[in-house]
Amino acid sequence: MQQTKRRDNELVQISNSHKKRKSENQIPTMNSNKYCLEDLTDEILYDIFEYVDVYDIYKGFYNLNKRFQDLAIHSNVLTKINFSTMSKSNFEDYYRNILMPNQNRINFLRLLNPFAVGIIFSRPRLVLNFIRLETLVLENIQIKHLYKILDNLVHLHQFYSLTISISDYIESLTLIFARIFLLSKLKYCKIEYQTKNYEEPLFTILIEDDYSPMQSLIINGRFPFDSFGHLLYCLPKLQHLSIDCLVQQRFDTEEEEEELSLIQLKYLKYVSLHIDHIEFTRFKKIITEVFHYVQTLHLTTYYDGAYLNAKQWQKLIVTYMPYLRIFDINHEGSVKTNTLIYHDIINEFNSSFWIENRWFFTHQHISKDQPDNVILYSTAPYRRKDYVYYWELNEPICSQIQKENYDSVKHLYICSTEIKDTYLSYFPNVNQLTIKHRFETSGDSIPTILHRMIPLKQLTKLVIECYKFSFIEVFQLLYMTPNLYALKLDHLFFSDINLNVIKENEVFQYVSNTNKIKIVNFGVWCSLNEIQLIVNLFPQLEYLKIGMNKKEIQSIVRFLLLKTNDKTQHLLFLCILRIPKIYLKKLNVLIKSENLLHDYCSKFINCDLCLWW
Repeated sequence: MQQTKRRDNELVQISNSHKKRKSENQIPTMNSNKYCLEDLTDEILYDIFEYVDVYDIYKGFYNLNKRFQDLAIHSNVLTKINFSTMSKSNFEDYYRNILMPNQNRINFLRLLNPFAVGIIFSRPRLVLNFIRLETLVLENIQIKHLYKILDNLVHLHQFYSLTISISDYIESLTLIFARIFLLSKLKYCKIEYQTKNYEEPLFTILIEDDYSPMQSLIINGRFPFDSFGHLLYCLPKLQHLSIDCLVQQRFDTEEEEEELSLIQLKYLKYVSLHIDHIEFTRFKKIITEVFHYVQTLHLTTYYDGAYLNAKQWQKLIVTYMPYLRIFDINHEGSVKTNTLIYHDIINEFNSSFWIENRWFFTHQHISKDQPDNVILYSTAPYRRKDYVYYWELNEPICSQIQKENYDSVKHLYICSTEIKDTYLSYFPNVNQLTIKHRFETSGDSIPTILHRMIPLKQLTKLVIECYKFSFIEVFQLLYMTPNLYALKLDHLFFSDINLNVIKENEVFQYVSNTNKIKIVNFGVWCSLNEIQLIVNLFPQLEYLKIGMNKKEIQSIVRFLLLKTNDKTQHLLFLCILRIPKIYLKKLNVLIKSENLLHDYCSKFINCDLCLWW
């Protein structure tokens, strides 16, 4: 009863706030002079084209008249093609009129849609028509398509930049890197992948004959430490290296350590590594043999307290990294002794050596219940764009904690279980927020506390990974974040609301009419009624990834695809989480028998069924 009362009060407060905002925002519309596009010179139009996406140029100008069509065709912007979110019919129209006639001119091609690769490269040798291609970005690509494309990219002599995000779970990197290393002109490579079982190491073999002229390599995925030396051996011209999860294999390999002394990386200047359960004694071998010319070193480490040995780091830097200018470390671990001794340990990083190099550090205590879990991390002048916010002491009993500037932070991760108003930090430039734990507050609502930490109106992406957030709390956040473009929720509870009543709420209708959310990713299994509520709340929705009650899957798909449903008029991509493969056939029969879609694609990606129309 008390909880129901509190929820009603919260809705009333939002409603009152909404009425106040409504009255304050009565701004008169000003008349402005209108100019005819026909009056603009070609030079001015070309300047305008430089600031507009190629697809928008095509949609806005191509079909106006012959002059604008010629301008679009002969503009240099058509050499850069970015297939962002669009319907299948628009894609095929754009593909037919712009991409195909300009294959031999295109030097930049980006494909986000997992279906697009199969259309553009229906025959892998079509890659050879892009004779001037320099940069290729493939997101959500299946491994079977990737292999065939890589096999043909070797024949493109101007190709130098590759970015790939693999949609399948992978078990080995051997064949992928073997093909990438065959690209003789490649300078830049960014690869992102996921493994099905985090506990199992990736099978990776890199042989001595593999060689790449690559200068920049970014790996976003679990890479085995025992293959790290071999990887470096294959990249003698490497300048920039970033690996977001370097992991310890199940078994040690002594051969790998013997080969490290043969590596000469004279050009390696920048290294960023996220190290997971690798002992400092093993990693130190890499530093002493390979990092001699490194100028910037970013490290994120866990558990092994040896990474906190300031004197050992000083010796390594002086002896083996004489050119180091930036030393940025983030270490998370448990203090086996008491916190006072821990403070003595990290105080070693305040010696004259660190101060003279302008390398400064501070720390956070992760939890009120476990204050011995601590993070040490570097501060100015090279602050990170991502920041993980843990519990902060309600009283400043920890005098070692230093205040810092958060202006550089763009993405804030909240991992705290408690946030109090007394010592809040402010992050003025955050535009992405990820909430990993539901946190307790000192009386104010969660949106109110967050508003004191970040300018909520700036947010374009919101991710909530914890399972205790109610619909009302999410709803409150949506009210205060009008510029969100993407929303991801791992859990969502509808039990605290009446699904029929909430739709009539004035604030619900306001949020529905004003929010700009186009991408929704919900890791929850919803009923038809709940999905109807979601669709009503996000009428601009283009991409929906969600779970569905098995008994209602066909009813839900029918509702989402009905042409008479104006709430889903912008929807063009649907991903149904983890359903049996038999539903691919069932839904195809449903769509065709009821004429729900004329032109669409469907397939399974991992365990998810995807539809695009």
